Amino acid sequence: MAEGPYLIGIDGGTGGVRVGIFDREGHALVFKGVEHGTNFPRPGWAEQDPDDWWSCLVAAVRGAVEESGVSPEEVAGIATDATTCTVVAMDRENRVLRPALLWMDVRASDQAQRVQETGDPALKYNGYGPVSAEWMPSKALWLKEKEPETYDNAARICDYIDWMTFRLTGEWTASINTASFRAYYDRDAGGWPESLYEAIGIGDVIEKFPPRVLDMGTAVGGLTKDASEELGLREGTPVAQGGGDAFVGTLGLGVTEPGKTALITGSSHVIVGQAAEPHYGSGFFGAYTDGIIPGQYSVEGGQVSTGSIVAWFKNQFAAEAAAEAERRGVDTYDVLGEMAAEIPLGSDGLIVVDYFQGNRTPHTDPLARGMIWGLSLGHTPAHIFRATIEGICYGTEDIFRTMREHGFRPAEAVCAGGPTKSELWMQMHADVSNIPVSLMRESEGPVLGSAMLAGVGAGIFPDIQAAAESMVHTERVIEPNPEAHEAYKFYVDRYVETYPQMKDSMHKLARHEAGRGTASAEA
Repeated sequence: MAEGPYLIGIDGGTGGVRVGIFDREGHALVFKGVEHGTNFPRPGWAEQDPDDWWSCLVAAVRGAVEESGVSPEEVAGIATDATTCTVVAMDRENRVLRPALLWMDVRASDQAQRVQETGDPALKYNGYGPVSAEWMPSKALWLKEKEPETYDNAARICDYIDWMTFRLTGEWTASINTASFRAYYDRDAGGWPESLYEAIGIGDVIEKFPPRVLDMGTAVGGLTKDASEELGLREGTPVAQGGGDAFVGTLGLGVTEPGKTALITGSSHVIVGQAAEPHYGSGFFGAYTDGIIPGQYSVEGGQVSTGSIVAWFKNQFAAEAAAEAERRGVDTYDVLGEMAAEIPLGSDGLIVVDYFQGNRTPHTDPLARGMIWGLSLGHTPAHIFRATIEGICYGTEDIFRTMREHGFRPAEAVCAGGPTKSELWMQMHADVSNIPVSLMRESEGPVLGSAMLAGVGAGIFPDIQAAAESMVHTERVIEPNPEAHEAYKFYVDRYVETYPQMKDSMHKLARHEAGRGTASAEA
């Protein structure tokens, strides 16, 4: 086992909590994950129980420490990341008032429209275009309008990362990362955009936000006695300020300087690029000042449903592949990947549009829905599986095209997450977007990024860049195939054409089903 001190990174993801223990060179001693569930009460809604987060966190930390053999005294620091914007409402006794509104929850689409209509200067972050129903102003406004008792009784309305930091340290802080990326906080403009929140009638929500906004890696405090006893760690172990899972994941990929772009894959795709100067425009988010690295600007795009669609296909339609996988003693995804590799580029004219849970960018449309079109009697499950992965890659390229139009040109995609295990998938990303795809020695970007922040907060590293230099290592680079890229252009164009042609029908269908859900609930 590598020598200490050791750093613990905690990743609060969509499907569970994952913990990694690292040495200061970025070598992983162990990973431990514990899963929890998500409730989908109505179409477009998604909720989780914070008590589930904590029980999973405790089990994962205890399991990782036990398996690694590391003693509590050898743990120099802890930091966390979590999904954003996953909104928690707490009363004055720090009790959770209702299930958390998960990041992918888009029930606040009407409220998002009214946020956009304010035209407030803070909306430069989304190019004055559509406002995301996923973000804090939209969800906070929904709480006030639809659950006024919850809103009025909430002493704190915060993001998942703020809740987690509080449970560990007893300190109420907000990460500048999630505050800027999800709540329009702008340090250069004085902090919270009071005019925006006043314009939508929730100016008082700023008092409900955590009082201190900290840069990532800042020392928050030590583990409380209660938290240390539950986790089996030393009381007072330094805890550093964390941030959003995907953005902390960019640090775990070494995206700490202008010109690099992170592609964080998992249940969703998040694209984050660093720039030396701001780029603003409709169809992507940013540029955020100091949101990840002080003194730099960050731009962001994202796809709501990516790995979750692949999992949906595997769980619902891949019984034959699952049986074959069990017979051979391999993973079902391995069999599906082999089947897809036999299908020609373009999946024999099949297009999958990945808006199963709405579109984050470039359309920012919570009422958009997924599609599979071009079907013929010759298509097989292997065709649909390959077309699903291709459609996800088309969605990524659609975002890259939008960014290029506004001056930000992704030159390299540094990838992390479960899909990096698929050579087919990563080669598709390289080919569709015609950029190199770099894979790190450690693909668990968010967990590693959290451990890096722990090292900064514990004083092992002077800053995030120094932590990245020590702990992040490139394993290999996948180069794009120029011929495949040229062939894929046709299919990307067809993918891009689909949304404007189907937008009205998507909206009518989504609203119709939402109305039926309301009627059923009332009945």
